[in-house]
Amino acid sequence: MQISKSNFDFLNQIKKNNNREWFNKNKEWYLSEHQNTIDFADALIEELNKEDLIETSSGKKSLFRIYRDVRFGKDKSPYKTSWSGGFKRATNQRRGGYYFHLEPGKSVAAGGFWGPSSTDIALIRAHIAQDDSSLRKVINSKSFIDTFGTLEGVKVKTAPRGYVKDHPSIDLLKYKQFLLTHSFTDKQVLSKNFVHQIAETMLKMRPFFDCMTEMLTTDMNGISLVE
Repeated sequence: MQISKSNFDFLNQIKKNNNREWFNKNKEWYLSEHQNTIDFADALIEELNKEDLIETSSGKKSLFRIYRDVRFGKDKSPYKTSWSGGFKRATNQRRGGYYFHLEPGKSVAAGGFWGPSSTDIALIRAHIAQDDSSLRKVINSKSFIDTFGTLEGVKVKTAPRGYVKDHPSIDLLKYKQFLLTHSFTDKQVLSKNFVHQIAETMLKMRPFFDCMTEMLTTDMNGISLVE
């Protein structure tokens, strides 16, 4: 399944004409490209399920709405100028999630933990503070660095509560989010094999997911927290 050139043409046009009048006049174009993106997301789920287990049941359910929430921001443009969607991994023993963002010049595959609960953050930090070697092995691997560069995400400025500033793992303990990203060119996104390329990229997150899942599903004595 291929992202069509007309799909990106639509996104470029809505960026120039981000108003309800233009959108309503071009509603059929929107519906056509929306379906193209749904079909792409369906194919991506199929690819991911070859090596993982995805709870998100369809491409349609994975997609975020194109309509922007303009209540609180200064930008009152009613529509997003991109397509994006997320896939949840199935069961409590597969933590983390995948995400894609398609936009001319700004397309990415991403994954990780966007908004961990306070309980999850506390457990992750406790494991890191006790032994960070497994996580460092993953993020320092050649495959990780070549594909994602470095671990990303919002951090606390100094040290999280309960930890000293000179803790040997302080660089990892500061994270409040744990994110991986990889960018794609427009040429790549519009190519015939892109769904396979982005799936392959996403599945390279598995060692990171496995490491984080281990932290989130076991206590400090290695006893499973999952029934």
